[in-house]
Parts: sequence; C-alpha cells; structure tokens
Amino acid sequence: MVQTTAGNPLVSDAPAEAASSAPSFVGRPRQRARGLAHGLVEDLGEKIRSQSLRPGDKLPTESAIMQAYGVSRTVVREALSKLQAAGLVETLHGVGTFVLQPRTGGVFRLDPGEIAASVDVLAVLELRISLETESAGLAASRRTDEQLVAMRQALDDFERNVVVAGDTVGPDFRFHLQIAESTGNPYFADIMRHLGTTLIPRTRISAIRTHEGGAPYLSRVNREHEEIYAAIARRDPESARAAMRIHLTNSRERLRMAQEAAQQKAKADAAAAGVGGADASSPSSDAASSH
Repeated sequence: MVQTTAGNPLVSDAPAEAASSAPSFVGRPRQRARGLAHGLVEDLGEKIRSQSLRPGDKLPTESAIMQAYGVSRTVVREALSKLQAAGLVETLHGVGTFVLQPRTGGVFRLDPGEIAASVDVLAVLELRISLETESAGLAASRRTDEQLVAMRQALDDFERNVVVAGDTVGPDFRFHLQIAESTGNPYFADIMRHLGTTLIPRTRISAIRTHEGGAPYLSRVNREHEEIYAAIARRDPESARAAMRIHLTNSRERLRMAQEAAQQKAKADAAAAGVGGADASSPSSDAASSH
C-alpha cells in the first residue's frame, strides 16, 4: 500500500510476508558524501516521528532504500544502525527492519564526568566488532550442542535478572565468552577472558545502570542477543556475523549518541557558569566605581 506526502511516496504498513514485494519510496535529493548517512537518518526519522511510517511498519529492503536515495549499501546500513540505536527501528535478521513506537529521550544519558570513560569504552567496542563478528561466524559452524545449551542458560539468566533488577553483566559476559569458546580457537576465548567483564559498557558507564530507562535498554540488548543465538543455533555463519555486528554496532552508536549529548551539556553548563560569573561580578565592579 502506498501513500503520498508532498509528492514523495511513503511506505505504509506492509505485512512481513510481503517483504519481497515491499514498495519503494522516494527519498531526499542526494547529498555530498559526508552527510549521506546523516541525511538518511534525518529523513527516515522524520517519517517515523510524523507517523508517515507507523509503529509496526516494515521498511523497504536495503536495495530499495539504496535506489530511492541514491546511496551505497554501507550508507544504508550505517543509517539503519543509527536509527536502531535511537530506538526508532528494530532489525530482525532475515526478516526485515520494523518501526518501533517512538520514545521520548535517548536510550540512556551519560554524565559529563563520564565522557573520558566513554572514549575508552568506544575503543573497546571497536575492537569487539572486529573480534566478535568473526567469532560468531565460527561458533555457528563449530559449536557443540552442550555449548549451545550454555549460551541459552546465559540468556535465560540475563532475561530473568532484567525482570528482578539483578546482575545482567555476568550473564552478558558469559554469553559472549561462550561464543568465543565455541569457535574452537582458544585465542578468541583468551582475549575475551583478558578483557573480562570490563568489555561490557555498563560496567564502566554508571548512567546505563541507574537511568530509569535501564530495563527497556537491557531488553533491547537481549533481543539482539537472541538474534545472535538463533543464527548460531541453526548453524548459519553469515547470519551470526551479521547479528553480532548489528548488536555491537548498535552498542557503539548508543554510547556515541549519549557521549555527544553529554559533551553538549558540558558546554552548555560551562557557558551558563560563565554568564553567572559575569553577572555576579557586576555589582562589585559597580560598587568599586562608586567609591
């Protein structure tokens, strides 16, 4: 079903089973390379916020978006990752990308005092994307039934602890470590053990643990875990790699967005303090000139 707004056809709620025939839509005119992904995020985000794309709607395929906007697959994937990190869409590998109910505020907030720590966490996430993407693919090919059971137990513990506000870092780390062990290559697991639970962002960033939106954030993380698990369970290396990359890229993007917001807040606070300081000094200056 196709609707038209300002001359641009938009996708309305297309059923999941019609994925192969999902209608295309016309995007904004092509921008210069530096702003392609940002422009795509802005345009799709506006369609979602204006309800042109409603919660539950399925986005067109990557190829359809590439054609509509005149951009590369890399740009499309970067934009979809940013939209996922913002909580506007959710990608189910092998099924498609669906619009979520828009939320107010970000996924979590970062205190300006934690900016330095977040820089280090972002660096670790970059390492993990390279390491664990391949780890997931190998695990899908080589895992044993016993190792799959261990992954399942870790995810069940994670989900249970989200409900009772218990420890989710331990089960999270166990899940990722079990994937590394399932590669059959001991070096993957050695690196993971060396990094330890510090590779889980919320052990370093307190805002993720304390913000009132923590439970929705953790539930989204575990849905991403379930995508990885499902691909490994059915011995699908390419899907496992894709699901792991989506998961870790989303984590990186969520943190990057919070980092940018914290930097802006720090600048605003500094500017406000400067104005306040100038105001405070005015009376004394006036007093001095009156004597």
